[in-house]
Amino acid sequence: MTSHRVRAKGAQGSVDARVTGVGLARLLDPRTRDADTLAGETASAGKWWSSVADTLGRMLHLLVDTSTWLDVSKRRDGQRWIVALRVLIHQDEVELIVPSLVVDEFERNRERIEASMTASVAQRFKLIRQDLDDYGGTGNEHAFKVIEDLARHVPLIGAMTTRNFDEVLALLRAGRVVEPTDANRRAVVERGLAKQAPFHRSRNSVADALLIELYATAIDGADLAREPHAFVTSNSDDFSLQSGDKRQPHPDIAAIFAPGGSVYALGVDGLNHVLLANFGPEIEELFADTDFVEEPRRLDEIVDAEKQLFDRIWYHRSLQHEYRLQDAGDPAEVERLLAIAVSGRKRVEETYVQPGELGPYTDFELGMLNGKFSALRWVLGSEWDFLDT
Repeated sequence: MTSHRVRAKGAQGSVDARVTGVGLARLLDPRTRDADTLAGETASAGKWWSSVADTLGRMLHLLVDTSTWLDVSKRRDGQRWIVALRVLIHQDEVELIVPSLVVDEFERNRERIEASMTASVAQRFKLIRQDLDDYGGTGNEHAFKVIEDLARHVPLIGAMTTRNFDEVLALLRAGRVVEPTDANRRAVVERGLAKQAPFHRSRNSVADALLIELYATAIDGADLAREPHAFVTSNSDDFSLQSGDKRQPHPDIAAIFAPGGSVYALGVDGLNHVLLANFGPEIEELFADTDFVEEPRRLDEIVDAEKQLFDRIWYHRSLQHEYRLQDAGDPAEVERLLAIAVSGRKRVEETYVQPGELGPYTDFELGMLNGKFSALRWVLGSEWDFLDT
């Protein structure tokens, strides 16, 4: 799979100006995200943030509900917040308060959501094809071919989705895990008896009530001027104002957010607002530098690239074979080879006219060509190291 990275502000090289020895694109590459590499590269990518941290001199504490973590994971641009939080956490500018029930709910729901996302894409392709069959008339062969090609991307879409879920889970496991106390449980019971939010609806809201009580415990006694806190949820039905601006907390929990430095935020947009409000324009640069769209290559692109590599490697091998026969003093074999290869060489020479496309190659360049050739063939179904031409 190939990444297409698009910088929101066209700030090509802006990260490299701040980060010594590593590009942020490498930090984002899932192939480099083992624990040791990720730790080292996050440190490098985050150095530029330390000057901002010195001026702020405070830590933002976030309790993010499962609903919002799932929303972040489902979004194609979810990396915008995942990477920003990872860098800020590494720089001790953000702490995640993670109730264990959030981790449990996230793991319990992820498989269902991952499957539904992939299934919904596949279903849309099926419906489009059915509509073409029913209403498209004749001459739809090209359209059918395009749909079949796009349908092959469904497994890749699933893999891209899995990456977001994996990285959110890593953030949660690295956060400060909190467990409900007896006092929290008593407060939940009292809230339920009084039918206060989130018990104002006819449903079991014990888990939601535990979240808000754990958040209330977290801000109790905190210096909110230097240790601001935010509660982020996408569950507006249980936590938000019922009639009016859903970005406002329900009156039953509003007192928890009355002190300055305690914020109620709704959904991914609310999380984004909290980060911008606490870290200013500097985080916009981080967002811009990590804002990319990753698109899997289409099958026809992969096939075309494989064919180009085949032609170039075959041409090189054909020439080398001729040189070896000449060195061996076997003109009959040279003549037989040319009779077979001359038309193919002519086609290749007419197709690849850019300097260096047909060699001569250094050992490194030849190794790169064969490595790419092997990788693309593997993607198309061949075994690794199948390099026959």
